[in-house]
Amino acid sequence: APANTGAKKQKKKVDLSTVKDKAQHVVILDKATSDKLYKDVQSYRLVTVATLVDRLKINGSLARRCLKDLEEKGQIKKVVGHSKLQIYSMHNLKSLPQ
Repeated sequence: APANTGAKKQKKKVDLSTVKDKAQHVVILDKATSDKLYKDVQSYRLVTVATLVDRLKINGSLARRCLKDLEEKGQIKKVVGHSKLQIYSMHNLKSLPQ
C-alpha cells in the first residue's frame, strides 16, 4: 500500500480581487502640467523621476526629459548621477527655511 493514501491537501485558491488598478499617466506635457512643473519644482527639496511621476501624474520617460530640461535651465542641480537613478535638488539650498 502506498504511503500517501491519506487525505490530500487542498490547493490554495489565489485571490485575484486585490489587483492594483493601472495608473493612467500623462505622456505629453500640456500647458497646465508644464506650468505646475516649473512653479512647484522650485519648492521640492529632493527631485527624482519618482517624485515627478507621483506628484504630477506623468510617465517616467517624460519625467526624465523634464529633469534634463530643468537642469539645463538652471532650476535644479544634479546631486547624484547613476545609470539607474538621478537625484536632483533645488539650485540654491540657502533659500530654504531652517
